[in-house]
Amino acid sequence: DCPGKEGVGGRRRNLALLRNKLYMGQRRKTEPVVESTTTAGDHGTLRRSQSDRTEYSQKLQEKMAPQAGSSSPATFLQEDEGQVSRRMMAKRVKIIAELMQTEKDYISDLDLCIKEVIQPLRNKQIARFDVDGLFSNIELVHQVSAKLLSLLEEATTDVEPPMQIIGEVFLQIKGPLEDTYKIYCYRHDDAHTMLESYEKDEELKQHLRHCVQSLK
Repeated sequence: DCPGKEGVGGRRRNLALLRNKLYMGQRRKTEPVVESTTTAGDHGTLRRSQSDRTEYSQKLQEKMAPQAGSSSPATFLQEDEGQVSRRMMAKRVKIIAELMQTEKDYISDLDLCIKEVIQPLRNKQIARFDVDGLFSNIELVHQVSAKLLSLLEEATTDVEPPMQIIGEVFLQIKGPLEDTYKIYCYRHDDAHTMLESYEKDEELKQHLRHCVQSLK
């Protein structure tokens, strides 16, 4: 009843309210919260609290940390780089060898075609049979291919794998390859049409069949 008591009581009530607000605010920061927006059949999404996320981050860092007694990351990196380098070099050597073998097989096929098909047909001088039109510039294709193989062999014979420079070979022969195959590809469709017409002629067809038997 004396002056000042009401003021002291009011301050106490204010302090109590303030403590309650601080307590509720702390709970909202640390406790899980369920999303308020849900749809039928959906129970909402549970969000991790800040403390849960911190604990998860710490455990993840512990798992990723190197164990005691293990090799250093630098050692692992050096070993891994060495293995990758050796594997890539072995693959490169294999590809170069396969490239050269493919070129040898291709030249062998061209040799057979020229010796067993083109030359005999030319020697027969068959009327209505255009040998040059049918086979285009295949003999020039053979020459360019033989030159390419020769350059590849020169670049790889008695040369250590890391020092074998194959790209320069293709750059060196790029012009002749382009000029030769440009003609061959340009005439290819006409040659195919010509072959179809020859196969309809029984006499010409017999000559072609004889060449095929010779190849076999």
